[in-house]
Amino acid sequence: MPTVLEALQNRSSKRAYTDEKIPKETLEKILIAAGMTPSGANMQPWVTYAISNEDTLSNIGDAIIAKMDEGIENDQFIQYYPKKWVNPYKKRRIVTGAGLYKLLEVDRKDNETRIEMWKDNFRWFGAGTVIFVFTDKANIDGAEGVLLDCGAYMQSIMLAAQEFGIDSCPQGSTTEFGKVVAEVLQTPENLALLYSVVLGYEDKTAKINTYQPARVKLEDTVTFID
Repeated sequence: MPTVLEALQNRSSKRAYTDEKIPKETLEKILIAAGMTPSGANMQPWVTYAISNEDTLSNIGDAIIAKMDEGIENDQFIQYYPKKWVNPYKKRRIVTGAGLYKLLEVDRKDNETRIEMWKDNFRWFGAGTVIFVFTDKANIDGAEGVLLDCGAYMQSIMLAAQEFGIDSCPQGSTTEFGKVVAEVLQTPENLALLYSVVLGYEDKTAKINTYQPARVKLEDTVTFID
């Protein structure tokens, strides 16, 4: 069983999974633990859809990919990525993507392969379970605190999963097509999708799963005042 520090330091996003299913009782334990995440005024603003139904996941993925094929870049409730990328964040994004493509020997001009790799997000990397986290639209009408709380909830899910040997990948890509997900699931009108998290057992033979983008040094992000 990993310690919290070990779970934080050793976890990485996996992008290829086996077809082994997560037992429902295990998934319930993960989500019960994640439900202990603190939130402002104890709002517990997350509304979670834990989907392990193959047809439902296929329907969601197919609907998103269809939008992409139509040339639609996003159909979202919230703006996930910056509208204007600035350094050092822009550089980190470029370096991370370049490193992944280099590992997989994909040429930077090979747009077709890159697009297919992006579509793998919506094939859930072969995983059998995806957690979709929504919140009430009223919670994000002119306020952002709930986004922080739900982000902490997402982290809790991924850390709790580590205890059971379950790997994960958070998906900002799905956020960009949140309205499509909501339409397929026929969720209540008051809900907005914030993100999804893929859960499953990594395919240890997949080269892509060896990729671990570098983190910046502590002094690059932390200021100590003693």
